[in-house]
Amino acid sequence: MPKERVEEIKEAIHQSDRLSDDEKSTSVQHIEEWVAEDEAFGIVYNKLVEINSVFEEIFKEMGLV
Repeated sequence: MPKERVEEIKEAIHQSDRLSDDEKSTSVQHIEEWVAEDEAFGIVYNKLVEINSVFEEIFKEMGLV
């Protein structure tokens, strides 16, 4: 997901009047964790594919890409 879209989502959460401050904080924290995990997976994927293209097939078979 583009970084701009993530920022839009976080801003919408902060502006929501249906979430408590704690819910807003927790939601944004989860989003930031998910983005970091997604970026980490991308790095791992790219490095493994650099080592051997078979990893691309393995990840596809697993439904991860």
